[in-house]
Amino acid sequence: MANNDDANLFDDLAILLAVCELKGFRAAAKRLGLSPSTVSDKIAQLERQIGVPLLRRTTRSVTPTEAGRVLVDRLSPLFSEARAAIQDASSSQQAVRGLLRLNVTGAVMADILPPLLDRFLVLNPDVRLDIMVDDRLVDITAAGCDAGIRYGEHLAQDMIAVPIGPRVQRLALAASPSYLERCGAPVHPRDLLVHDCIRLRFSSGALVDWEFERDGETLTVDPKGRLIIGVDAAPAAADLACQGHGIIATFENYIAARFETGELVPVLKDWWLQFEGPWLYFSSRFMPAPLRAFVDFIAVNR
Repeated sequence: MANNDDANLFDDLAILLAVCELKGFRAAAKRLGLSPSTVSDKIAQLERQIGVPLLRRTTRSVTPTEAGRVLVDRLSPLFSEARAAIQDASSSQQAVRGLLRLNVTGAVMADILPPLLDRFLVLNPDVRLDIMVDDRLVDITAAGCDAGIRYGEHLAQDMIAVPIGPRVQRLALAASPSYLERCGAPVHPRDLLVHDCIRLRFSSGALVDWEFERDGETLTVDPKGRLIIGVDAAPAAADLACQGHGIIATFENYIAARFETGELVPVLKDWWLQFEGPWLYFSSRFMPAPLRAFVDFIAVNR
């Protein structure tokens, strides 16, 4: 018979992982269906049992100590693998079921990922999806996710990656006819430095680079930006460009329909940067049944 202390220890370790992932006792308690005081008591009990402090507690935040961070980094993949094994066992004799957690960049949520998820959910009615939208580069395992979607330059080397969505995309520049009539059209990327520009900002605080290429020449331009808007509000930024407030640079697929209506006009099209489309990436150590089903689905639907 399993030792009750061992069983309690594993329960307490799961609580520790939840507190570190969600950065607080209250959020962890809500996910686990416990009271915040119970979560706090369990962590204190775990610290006494292990013999070292695992968390630093202040009135504003909860962060792991060095010992806590090392423990969490080692435990996260083990608990994820255990969850995958349980889901595989549950799905072995029946339809795929369980939770699939994805950490994705906001760029794929406008028009690439939603239609894929729609068809995947129809085919797999017993699968639940938890989508975390985050433009920062994160450790998907430490974040408690099964897979992530990022563009190629952000892929971790120890991950398996499969293409998802269009294989080639472009950074398109555009402005309204009224703006171009009023201010003129730039003929070279450096001309953008004297134009009203609408810049997009990642959640990390960094601005989206304005990069250009033509006939082997590449350059980056950093216009001051009359308007700066978070990438999650890219449709609103495009609306403001349509209203004549400046030149915008964003994914071509975001604004292609506005070219067709004439609300926006391509700018410096010969200089548009072409880049590789997004990738679905995940650890080579384990693949829970819902993720395996999603990877198989992407293989025939991308």
